[in-house]
Amino acid sequence: MKLKLFADEINKVWKSVATETTAEFPQVELELYRKLLTFFQVGDYFYYIFNFKNREFDLISDGVETVLGYKSSDFTTDFYLDIIHPDDRPYFLSFESYTAQFLPQMPLDKIIKYKVRSDYRVKKKDGNYIRVMHQSLTIQFEDNGTVVRTLGILTDITHLKAEGKPILSYIGMDGEPSYLDVDVKSLFIDSQETLTQREKEVLRLLVEGKASKEIGVILNISKQTVDTHRKNMLNKNNLNNTGELIAKAIRQGWI
Repeated sequence: MKLKLFADEINKVWKSVATETTAEFPQVELELYRKLLTFFQVGDYFYYIFNFKNREFDLISDGVETVLGYKSSDFTTDFYLDIIHPDDRPYFLSFESYTAQFLPQMPLDKIIKYKVRSDYRVKKKDGNYIRVMHQSLTIQFEDNGTVVRTLGILTDITHLKAEGKPILSYIGMDGEPSYLDVDVKSLFIDSQETLTQREKEVLRLLVEGKASKEIGVILNISKQTVDTHRKNMLNKNNLNNTGELIAKAIRQGWI
């Protein structure tokens, strides 16, 4: 997809999301979300705050230089659209368009309980493309449900998914259902994940690189119980090892 057409269309989508607002983002909340960003990453990552009012980034973390080689001061909306792989731009546009319809249909108290997750390729400063997992959640909205700001995290997952078409999922948190591998032309289909809440807690800590003994201390359960949860997760999903489990969990949106 040509850049100008892509940029014009995506800006129309973003403009439709938010009305004019002067709402400020509380700094105390920003600090909280910064801390949350250290959780459940499986590669180098950076984060941002996106403002739908002016369709610009309010903040870009310095991690962008580690992931892509660019300085945060050079990272603008137009620049970012430019480095998305031309073949993946139609997917990105479709995903953003669909999400602009998905979130407003929800009750206000559920909007912040959904994480939007997709993947696509972006170009590094050295000219090579990597695949990133793009996760975003609403962190500020108005009383009428209009999204004001989102928090986004982009993680290099080239080592987990080097090839394949981009996929869109909506990950429910706090007990909400997830919608995985969404076909933007079809109705939503509930996630068929089989993990219990405790297994998810163990899995999240495994993703962080914790050993069974450490997980047991954190969750106040025995190492043997942790190992049992790990074994059950492998058996349920016909997997051979923890690496396969973590990779599938990321693809399926279990964490």
